[in-house]
Amino acid sequence: MNPRIFVLTMVTFAFGSSAFIFAGLLEVMAADLGVTTAVAGQLQTAFVLTSAVLGPFVAWALGRLDRKLTIVLGLSLGLALHLACAFTPDFGTLFILRALAGLAGAISGPSASVAAVQLAPPERRGSALAMVSGGMTLAFVLGIPMGSVVGSVFGWRATFVFAALLSGLALAGVLIFMPRVPAPPKREGGRVAVAAIWPLYATTFLTFAANMTLNLYIAPIVRVGAGVTGAGVGIFQAMIGVGSIAGLWLGGRAADRDAGKAWVIQGFLIQACAMSTHFAATHHAAPPGLPSQILVAFAIFLAATALFSITPVIQNRLIRMTEGAPVALALNGSVISVGQALGSALGGAALAAFGVPAIPAAALAMSLTGLVILVLVFPRAPRA
Repeated sequence: MNPRIFVLTMVTFAFGSSAFIFAGLLEVMAADLGVTTAVAGQLQTAFVLTSAVLGPFVAWALGRLDRKLTIVLGLSLGLALHLACAFTPDFGTLFILRALAGLAGAISGPSASVAAVQLAPPERRGSALAMVSGGMTLAFVLGIPMGSVVGSVFGWRATFVFAALLSGLALAGVLIFMPRVPAPPKREGGRVAVAAIWPLYATTFLTFAANMTLNLYIAPIVRVGAGVTGAGVGIFQAMIGVGSIAGLWLGGRAADRDAGKAWVIQGFLIQACAMSTHFAATHHAAPPGLPSQILVAFAIFLAATALFSITPVIQNRLIRMTEGAPVALALNGSVISVGQALGSALGGAALAAFGVPAIPAAALAMSLTGLVILVLVFPRAPRA
């Protein structure tokens, strides 16, 4: 593997960490800014929606630029905005800065994936994509918890300084070690038919929506299914990171082999099994204590493994079918964000209407919907 791919992993690590950097200090930050916790949570909404809505347009506007240049541009903008967030005097200004920070991430993230594909040999492109995606996993396992520690010691504003530091480190790595990477050539024969690639976006959307339905409400799931509350929930959350690492390893190898429909269907079946296991756990299918805790931990691990084993395969197929068009990858990132938003909304609605067991039931419904779509319309691999 080209060692410069590791530099691109730093880019997605910085982006992923900055996206949720203040999550552990939301209540403290809300009190200091004079708003409710619910209102403060909209800072995350501003970041995600800006990235999702404007990302494809920015990718189109910058599509003919060198990939190194666009990554440097995104990281530099992010660094400046994170520092500005740290010193902003009021919530309104902070909201605007967070929205712009989402745009900065939308510039650098998809460009890192495109650059990884162009730097890796054809037989290793799947692994390269998995490694770059692994930066997001590291953000949840390492970056975001570190931001919470920094914020608890030095105050919530320090979390944004920490985010700026991560962007600065990634920027230095890109400037020093990454070569120029010309933009992918324009496709011959016109635009890609939407009918050919929409099933890939639908797969991404439903996979992330199903997982976010569950992951955002992991505390009540663990409380009802495993009988664990408080700090103990963190141990179960760590299983998401462990599962994502396993999934990226499996998915990268599958993408190298140009795995397709059969692999993704297998992933959705595993995801459906995980959601079914959660449903059973919330109905106390296992005896209380260690057996139920093992069952819930295994279901969390299984769902994360399924999600991240699918992701590199979809990205690889999308790149092959669009010849690495930056807009195609940016749109995939937007689909991920919208899927997460739908999942969180659906999970909340299920919880409010029917209680905790309805959360995995809703996630299972989305997994099965994705499975049906895949069986019917998943596109064939393009010829080499």
